[in-house]
Amino acid sequence: MTDQPPFPPQGASVPQARPYDPQPPMPEGYHPGHQGGYPPPPQMSPTQPPASGAPHGYSQMPEESREDSAAREKLLAVRDEVGKAVVGQDSAVIGLIIGLISRGHVLLEGVPGVAKTLLVRSLAAALAIDTKRVQFTPDLMPGDITGSLVYDPTSAEFSFRAGPVFTNLLLADEINRTPPKTQAALLEAMEERQVSVDGETRLLPSPFLVAATQNPVEHEGTYPLPEAQLDRFLLKIEIGLPDRHEEVAVLQRHAAGFDPRDLAAAGLTPVAGPADLLAAAEAVRRVAIAPDVAAYIVDIARATRHSPSLELGVSPRGATALLATSRGWAWLNGRSFVTPDDVKALAHATLAHRLRLRPEAELDGVSVGTVLANAVASVPVPR
Repeated sequence: MTDQPPFPPQGASVPQARPYDPQPPMPEGYHPGHQGGYPPPPQMSPTQPPASGAPHGYSQMPEESREDSAAREKLLAVRDEVGKAVVGQDSAVIGLIIGLISRGHVLLEGVPGVAKTLLVRSLAAALAIDTKRVQFTPDLMPGDITGSLVYDPTSAEFSFRAGPVFTNLLLADEINRTPPKTQAALLEAMEERQVSVDGETRLLPSPFLVAATQNPVEHEGTYPLPEAQLDRFLLKIEIGLPDRHEEVAVLQRHAAGFDPRDLAAAGLTPVAGPADLLAAAEAVRRVAIAPDVAAYIVDIARATRHSPSLELGVSPRGATALLATSRGWAWLNGRSFVTPDDVKALAHATLAHRLRLRPEAELDGVSVGTVLANAVASVPVPR
């Protein structure tokens, strides 16, 4: 499990670590264990207007439409609605929302019992979207996910029976417990948003998100996701253990009769829907990014490729993923443009799972989070 640093303050300078240094220098403000790899969720009231004016590097920003503003208010309300069932995971909810409006997929990693599955179920209940859950097991076959042709004796023909992937939100529970053959069945669905069976292509519904969970501490009987599949996930959110006061709140809710199997009894109601997600996705695609900010993203990706501690750096797909998540984070914060702080805020959750350490670095105790923090801090911030 990688450590999860908060994001260095703007302009922080970090000396370049020597190869395989088990204790590389840490940027100012670095604190391992920051839950979820995210900064705190946006602190804004539902009626807060978007930022006005055009910052350096941008032309005059167009005014936001009333529909875009309403979509943001509803999606931010989802965070509060999920909070009726899940305590202390606001950042993870925001990460899942960013995945939905950025047309990406999210990998949730955490030890058993930290409400990963409950989090996704609560999100689906608050969004009024169709959701299906697949428990990944060693004997799961690709057709169990994508669907297959079934013989109909009444018509003497084969007909297609859709699998659980034909949904808006697919919960792939314990995805690393199924063999690579079955894991690969999701590749086309995640990348192309379609499924091909018997030479015929069938489109998946929109929006479509795969929220996969995995346990980082139990390795017996598991199949680690290959880099090609990890790269398909827009974000990796690490769900940590709750703080003491949050854990006390969890117990108090259960003592008061909370049943995680009955979310309706907990008061969860839909506060947004597919139309709001599609409107938000369109608005996010209109978020402007200045050439120097785009170059900043590229320079961060290239810095990871030149790190002596990494065997695999960030690919161009990873750079475009950071662009997408930065846009989503900026839009949720009420801005129509991306700043370098947005890029730094989402760098860890977007890039860390795409990196692979050299064996020598692993033996010396170097972590992916530390290497990525140094790479981000080594790139000059555009002014």
